[in-house]
Amino acid sequence: MKTIFVGTGYVGLVSGTCFSEVGVEVCCVDIDKEKIDRLNRGEIPIYEPGLDQLVLQNSALGRLRFSCSLVDELPAADIIFCAPGTPSMDDGSADLSAVWSIAQEVGQNMTSYKLVIIKSTVPVGTVLQVKKMIAEELQKRGVEIPFDVASNPEFLREGNAIHDFMHPDRIVVGIESEQARQWIEELYKPFTLQGYPIMFMDIASAEMTKYAANAMLATRISFMNEIARLCEEVGADIHRVREGIGSDPRIGPSFLLAGTGYGGFCFPKDVKALIYSGKERSVSMRILQATEEVNERQKLILFEKLTKYYKDQLQGKTVALWGLSFKPETDDLREAPSLTIIKALLEAKVDVRVYDPVAMSGVQAIFGDSLLYGTDMYDTVKGADALLLVTEWKTFAAPDWREVKRLMKGRLVLDGRNIYNGDSLRESGMDYLGIGRR
Repeated sequence: MKTIFVGTGYVGLVSGTCFSEVGVEVCCVDIDKEKIDRLNRGEIPIYEPGLDQLVLQNSALGRLRFSCSLVDELPAADIIFCAPGTPSMDDGSADLSAVWSIAQEVGQNMTSYKLVIIKSTVPVGTVLQVKKMIAEELQKRGVEIPFDVASNPEFLREGNAIHDFMHPDRIVVGIESEQARQWIEELYKPFTLQGYPIMFMDIASAEMTKYAANAMLATRISFMNEIARLCEEVGADIHRVREGIGSDPRIGPSFLLAGTGYGGFCFPKDVKALIYSGKERSVSMRILQATEEVNERQKLILFEKLTKYYKDQLQGKTVALWGLSFKPETDDLREAPSLTIIKALLEAKVDVRVYDPVAMSGVQAIFGDSLLYGTDMYDTVKGADALLLVTEWKTFAAPDWREVKRLMKGRLVLDGRNIYNGDSLRESGMDYLGIGRR
């Protein structure tokens, strides 16, 4: 079964590569010629642990190819996965222009039955609109060619994407025909044979499942961050609260960590898109509106604590940041809390020193020479009045605090992810502040 993935971002490149790993013949297509040229040279355009090795070995085996032309690859393909990005527009709606373009191109060039599967996160109704657009293009050509369109949303976590694809909690599929069901069952057989469940449902429910999942996780994060703020005021400890509620099987422990807010590509845009979809249908998504508002404020929590500690006298201070990407094991800076913090620090006339294992070049492209870029975690804290832990990379988990104390000018450690032992740091002479900690 020959498969095309249109779009070589996180979803398309990881999914296409993982399918090739289980024996499917895959061609990843993208209109970005520079990106395709890099992939053909074995260069991976994104940072995802283990992806480079899988791309190289499956390319060498001939199971994974890269192309700039959907038209050239279409005749031999059985399944076309539509996997371009769907970023937020200014009004919060999803930009579906790339999805529409792919639908038109398929309709204009297909010559035999095709199964088109929408892998991107798209609002409810998008799959049926794609079906309509393909049918319209066939009608313009005066031909009748059977085809199906299905929904198969992804549930990949950046930094864990390969594991998530190869060991899925569930495979959600929205279909309308028996042939589409049979082909998708065949495609996913290497996974279902291992016991991973596939859930067939109507298309609208599959589209909504993806949005609802991300919105729920985002809401849990904002809820805990709001509770953490209250914990600080009443003398409670968010760690103890998390243990107490997370042990309830109705709640569970996942996504209950207080921090500096969520970022990345998925959660922010999907929350915005659901709010927009509600507006279109006169449904007020008040919980999600609050989720978004809380998250935007939470991105400044470390700056607020820093300002309070120094009694609004920040000008001329030197502040070091550990971690820049929105989460560990990725170089993704989209909606990253670090960017909001850095902007606030620069506006307050603070000298900012930063370090991240993989995201330095991305931050430098944004801020240029306005920051000092450390060569490692210790170089970054030299002369710093305060240290802000923003992203909990493993490399920051157990620093030599004696060395940190020796290098720093000040003593303040702001732990944006609650990974350090505050009592131990205070005993060593540091001033420690976490999120929602007593």
